[in-house]
Formats: sequence, structure tokens, C-alpha cells
Amino acid sequence: MKRVILLSILLMTALWSMQAQNLPQLKVSENGHYLQTADGKPFFYQGDTAWELFHRPNREEVDIYIKNRADKGYNVIQAVALSEVDGVNVDNAYGYKPLVNRNPAQPATTEGDNNDYWDNVDYIVAKTNSLGMYVGLLPTWGRWWRDGDKIFNPQNAEVFGRWIAERYHKYNVIWILGGDRNPDDQYHKDIIRAMARGIRSVDKINLMTFHPTGWQTSSKWFHHDEWLDFNSRQSGHHQRYNSNAQILDDFRRSPAKPIIDIEPLYEDHPLEFRPDEDGHSNAWDVRRALYWSVFYGSAGITYGHHSVWQMYDKEKGRGPINRPLMPWHKAIDQPGAGQVVHLKNLMLSRPYFDRVPAEEFIVQDEVHSSVPGAGRYRFVATMDAAGSYAMVYAPIGREFSVKTDMLKAEKITAWWYCPRTGKAQKIGSFANDGQPKAFTPPMKGEAMDYVLVLDDAAKHYPKPGGKLK
Repeated sequence: MKRVILLSILLMTALWSMQAQNLPQLKVSENGHYLQTADGKPFFYQGDTAWELFHRPNREEVDIYIKNRADKGYNVIQAVALSEVDGVNVDNAYGYKPLVNRNPAQPATTEGDNNDYWDNVDYIVAKTNSLGMYVGLLPTWGRWWRDGDKIFNPQNAEVFGRWIAERYHKYNVIWILGGDRNPDDQYHKDIIRAMARGIRSVDKINLMTFHPTGWQTSSKWFHHDEWLDFNSRQSGHHQRYNSNAQILDDFRRSPAKPIIDIEPLYEDHPLEFRPDEDGHSNAWDVRRALYWSVFYGSAGITYGHHSVWQMYDKEKGRGPINRPLMPWHKAIDQPGAGQVVHLKNLMLSRPYFDRVPAEEFIVQDEVHSSVPGAGRYRFVATMDAAGSYAMVYAPIGREFSVKTDMLKAEKITAWWYCPRTGKAQKIGSFANDGQPKAFTPPMKGEAMDYVLVLDDAAKHYPKPGGKLK
């Protein structure tokens, strides 16, 4: 019986590996701002945060989580090989550690299948690919190269980078170096560059980036490094738009590289890490952060839930980190988890690659803290360079005006798009007289965010969120 079970697992793993190759190769778009598949189709990075996926859960739990995210429409799962929650020193769900004597140059592998830490990682990466999602693979969390208990130096970082690339370069992965730490001196920059060099010595195809701490961007240290295919930013766990606005700085850098916020505010996260003072975030907080970042030029988004990243489950002995509100298997269906995918559908329903931030499209009110707003209430806009459409994200139900003369259209079709439901309602069509025009979202009050979509009527675009021909 054991032999039959083992053969069945091997067969399934082989099948997933073959299916993984059906995912298209990813590359940077010609203008340098976005991602696309090898055949030129837009790729909107729709990530989910599961840092502890390789370490804490068992395979039955992994299967539940991955299927949930695939069903919801995600296309990237971010997870860490040497994980944050003491993943070097504490066994995974099957009793295995990833390294021999904490030595990155000596991964703990045993000949055969399903008998070491890395065999479990193999299973998860293959299964994720088989369901149509890429793995945003962090070789290590930042504590292991930056903190007091660090185990990396430039020499073994290159060795480990080469080893992990040899094992996973044939899968559909996106390499994410860093892990919530910053290389603020030359020694730590050398470690990151050595790891990148090790990976690139084997894998010259899969994309690579760097994950910094809150309010920081990879461009600060590595923008001109050849291995850095796109910039990543962590906007942080707060309610203000300010750090999301910094996406615009990266969008404008030269040479152009895509920018993605790969750690924004998580749902049900203690705001500012101060739950007693500020409470916990909700789906509205999450939506604002994501629409801000995309309308400022991000090439995609990452959602996170505070219980899910840590795979919190008290009944299974996984203690809480910073007050999660519920076990992970309940958190995967929190409102924000399903709502954020509507943003991907919206952006792909209009011409994609020539989209630009358009702050000037919104008419500033006499009281500018009202419109375009400040803090939690910032209005943001985006449009295509040809002026065939424009969008304004209104976080609250407040009247605002736009400059229709920036649209190159004789007649304009207007829509409201709901970030909570993904449904669009047509406002109507009107002649473009080039004069500012006022709009009021369908519902007033907080948490009633909407997107105004204005189209050149002659283009006959589908309703927002629909499929673009």
C-alpha cells in the first residue's frame, strides 16, 4: 500500500511539473513600465501573500489555500523558502529543517521523494503552477542575512542562490530577494548581489526583484543593477496614501522599470502596528491602497491577510503573531480577498501598455484637502497616453470634477465601476466640449468607493471589467 501511495504522489508531481510549463514566460513590456507574457499579452501581477506557506501548513492545508486563490483569480503566490517564523531553526509540518547546521551552503536534502524539507517545497511550487499561478519565491527572509542571528555572507549567498536556482528554475517562479530588510551598507548589498549572481548563473529567464521594508523601494539600492527586472515597494501597514504616491517616483525613473507594491496594508492587520490605538484594517483600507498604487503606475498588486501570511491556527499550535483576528482558513474568504481581483479585471478591460498616471486630470477643489484629498481620502487618476480613456478612483462619495479636454474624443461614454462588486453601471454619453465636468459617486459616505471611467465613445470599449477584444 505504501508503495502505491508513493507512486501516486510521484505521478501527480510529475504531472504538475509538466503542467507548470504551460504557463507563459513573463517579461518586461517594451516601454519598460509593465509586465507581459512572451507572446505580448498583458500580465497584471495579482499576488497573494503566504510567506509561511513552505514552513507551517501541511499539504492538505496547502491544497485548500492554493485552490481558493486560484478560484478567486490570483496569478502569483508569494512564499519564503527560509521563512520568517524561525524557519531555519524550527521544523516544518513534517519534521524537517531546510539546512544542515544552519549552513546556507549545505541544504538539507535526502535522496528520494517526500523525505526532506525541499521535497515539500517542490510539491507546493508544482501544485501552484498546475493551478495557473506563478510562485513569487523568496529564497530567504531578511532576518537571515541582516539581523543578529544571520547566517548569510557574500560567499554562501552565491552558493545558495545557485543551488536554489538549479532546483527551481524550470518551474514558473518570480525570484524575490530581500525579505523585509534593507541593505543599508556595502556588506549587505554584497550579500544580495551575490545571491542574485548565483541565481542568474543558472536562471536567465525568470524575473527577479527585491522586497524592502515599509515605505522603501528596491530602486534605492538596485535600480541600475541588470539582475533587477522590476522594482518592488512596500507601502506599509497604514491608512495614508503618501507611501503609495511614491510609486509615481519609481514610474518616472530612468531607465524605465516596472514597479509593484508587493507588501501593502494587509486586511485585518493592526494599523501602524498599534491595535490599541488604531484598531485593525478592513477591506476598504486595503482597496484604497491598491487602487492608489495602480493608478500611480504600479504594474500589479499584492493582497495580504494578516492571518494568512502566518498561516495562523491556534488549534494546531501555531501561535499568533501581532494579534491576528481569526484562523487562516476563515481569513481566506474575508471580503477584501475577493474584491481586489476586480481591479485586475478593470485594468485589463482597457488598452494596457500605454497607461500613465494622470494626477492633473482631476480638478483641484478650492479646498485641496477635499479634492484631490489627503490622508485616507485621496482621489487618484490614470489614463492612456492617447487620451482614449481615463479613470478616477474616488475613495468616498464626494463630488469632484475632471478635465475632459485631456480626452481626445468627440463624444464621451461615462461609467461607474464598483470596487466592491466588480459591476459597472452606465452613466450615459455626452459631447466633449472640453470644459471641466462634475461627477458625484452613486453612494455617499465612507467605504463607498467608486471608479469613474470615461471612454472615447468611438472606441466601443466593453463595460469596465469586461473582456477587451
